[in-house]
Amino acid sequence: MIWLCFAIFLAACFAAGATGALFPPGKWYEDLNKPTWTPPNWLFPVAWTTLYLLMAGAGARVAVSPDNSVAMALWALQIALNGLWTPVFFGLRRIRLGLVVLVGLWIAVFWGMIELWQVDWLAGLMFVPYLAWVSVAGALNLSVMRLNPEVVRAEARR
Repeated sequence: MIWLCFAIFLAACFAAGATGALFPPGKWYEDLNKPTWTPPNWLFPVAWTTLYLLMAGAGARVAVSPDNSVAMALWALQIALNGLWTPVFFGLRRIRLGLVVLVGLWIAVFWGMIELWQVDWLAGLMFVPYLAWVSVAGALNLSVMRLNPEVVRAEARR
């Protein structure tokens, strides 16, 4: 049963990740000013693949455990917000709104990690790298917003 749950959670993760193929960064993102500490492009698919495996594992472990309702609700919320960020940031090109989505995602991941931990400590531990990566993503989104005030002003006029 846990393997079936893992496959379902992994499918949800990769469905959220597929938004990256639907809304690739492209020239618009390449032309933005970014901080010197921006991770290299090759790291993003490696990091997300690893994180999706961990997220699916955490979800599967908790799905077959008793008293999992809050943890599962937060798992669903975080994957929905995860899938929303790419269309907002790259599709709509809304840097500020992307940051709002990331703040919500960070809260959902943090709270979800705590709830997962209470049901299964290993599942909670599996969300720690995810929280770290979302923290980096939030700092990057904020930095891009600050380094490109003209783009942010232009998006406010749309």
